[in-house]
Amino acid sequence: MPARKLWGVDSAARVTTESYRCVVNEYGKPVYWGRYLQTVPGFADGLTTEEIRLIHSRGVKILPIYSNFRSAVGYRTGRVTARNAIYHASRLGIPKDTFLFANIEKGFNVNGDWIRGWVDALYTSGFRPGIYSAPDRAAFNEAYCNAVENDEKVAEQTVLWSQEPTPGTTAKNEAPPFRPAVPSCRANVWIWQYGENAPNCPIDTNLLDPRVLNHLF
Repeated sequence: MPARKLWGVDSAARVTTESYRCVVNEYGKPVYWGRYLQTVPGFADGLTTEEIRLIHSRGVKILPIYSNFRSAVGYRTGRVTARNAIYHASRLGIPKDTFLFANIEKGFNVNGDWIRGWVDALYTSGFRPGIYSAPDRAAFNEAYCNAVENDEKVAEQTVLWSQEPTPGTTAKNEAPPFRPAVPSCRANVWIWQYGENAPNCPIDTNLLDPRVLNHLF
């Protein structure tokens, strides 16, 4: 029998006592909370050490996201982006063996070289490579499968966090069966953001394969 998927949330907004209470009261207690490693003006608040203490004090793990880039093209650029993510993770005290997720939005230019650069730099650093994406969209599917074709390590080491489909946010006990969109080649699609922009709290809702949990912060 497949392992039960774990429910959690992510947010661009900083986690506060009030926002945490909102999520627990309106949707349920999350097992993990996705947060951004660096502030991106107009898009996301960067994680802080005070916020880390708050989240951990509630028994919740942190799923680290890196989003301070607007294009995902070129091997060297992928490595540089990974090094920036590693710097901010280390600055915040996030240990190695933790997944760091590159936030590749639907409209981004992306190619296989960038993905290989991201994976190579994280793999050799001791951190684990993750990518948030719409893996069934043509641009990402082509780029990811090209990367896999050129380096099997991409498929073996990377966890994909799928942002499609989005049937809508739910309470923890009403989450749908785990059916994320997947690329057309081998991939570990182990996280699914099935709901965006919850109406009562500033969060998205997710399901996660338990194999990821021990490699969150």
